[in-house]
Amino acid sequence: MRIYVVAGEASGDLQAAAVMQELKSLDPGIEFRFWGGDRMAAAAGKQPVVHNRERAFMGLWEVLKNLGRIRRYLKQCEDDILAWKPDVLLLVDYPGFNLRMAAVGKKAGIRTIYFIAPKAWAWKKKRAAKLAAQTDLVLSILPFEAEFFQPWGVNLKYIGNPLLDAVRGFQPDPSFRAAHGLESDFLALLPGSREQEIVRILPGMLATAARFPGIRAAVACAPDFPPEWYAERFGNPDNVFFVPSASYDLLATARVALVASGTATLEAALFHCPQVVCYATSKLTYYAARAVLKIRFISLVNLIMDRAVVPEQIQDNMHPDRLEPLLRGLWEGAERERMLSAYRELDTRMGEPGAAKRAAIEIIQYLRA
Repeated sequence: MRIYVVAGEASGDLQAAAVMQELKSLDPGIEFRFWGGDRMAAAAGKQPVVHNRERAFMGLWEVLKNLGRIRRYLKQCEDDILAWKPDVLLLVDYPGFNLRMAAVGKKAGIRTIYFIAPKAWAWKKKRAAKLAAQTDLVLSILPFEAEFFQPWGVNLKYIGNPLLDAVRGFQPDPSFRAAHGLESDFLALLPGSREQEIVRILPGMLATAARFPGIRAAVACAPDFPPEWYAERFGNPDNVFFVPSASYDLLATARVALVASGTATLEAALFHCPQVVCYATSKLTYYAARAVLKIRFISLVNLIMDRAVVPEQIQDNMHPDRLEPLLRGLWEGAERERMLSAYRELDTRMGEPGAAKRAAIEIIQYLRA
């Protein structure tokens, strides 16, 4: 069996690689050809046609000035798929690129499977119609997507979320608290992983932490930014620790957390860490997003539960005057228990670990049907 896989960015490389490994375990004779990164290369035992690092264009300006290269990559990928003639085209996330490849596969009569559906429920709802028309099977990692995509005629199955494997397989470091001087209850600050996010979000988090002088705060440093980078830009506030590459240890042990909107909000919930969700960006980006986003909430927790489980403080509302009372309410008491109860309900909705294995089984079953 010949499977052509297309993924972009580090997260896509990680999730695609996990599914490729599971496919190999089910059928050692599978042959892969792919666009991706180092993890996919390890899973396939060969190098990608084009590595992700060659097409990592971040931000509107980067995309605009590289339009010519992007068009060439689209054409190269299209030609390579058609020349290799795979039994199935497996597209992983990366909708701006992969929806184009889905159209190529459909036109050529290649069975096309999409893993990690485009977020059409947030914006660009027309992508739902494209998925229905251009794919044979969609494997979803968010439980509410089945209801959203059903009226569009998308053949979709929820196979669980890969975060369940990461969170439930995590083994906390027993010496973590002592190593970082966090023996007593502390506040975790997770300001995001991109520089633009960190510089806009972390100052408000630190100002809020300063209102809890008897409580230590620990900042989760992003993988690409060492503690020294944070100290140079934000100083060394009293009772604040910059902790590298340990976000899961922080969420597993913190009393409460301030969390930038993104995947980390769901991770915090799966660790049963009470949280307040924060986000701030440039005014231009904020108002542009408000014009196109069609969702009630920004955090994955609230989107999955379809109600306000965790408070969201966005843009000008991300201010210590608003964050402080919310954190105090979560430190102990009824509001904390309400959130922890909702987290247990979220656990049930999310299902069990094993998303990559279930994805591989669905792919094999579909192809052999």
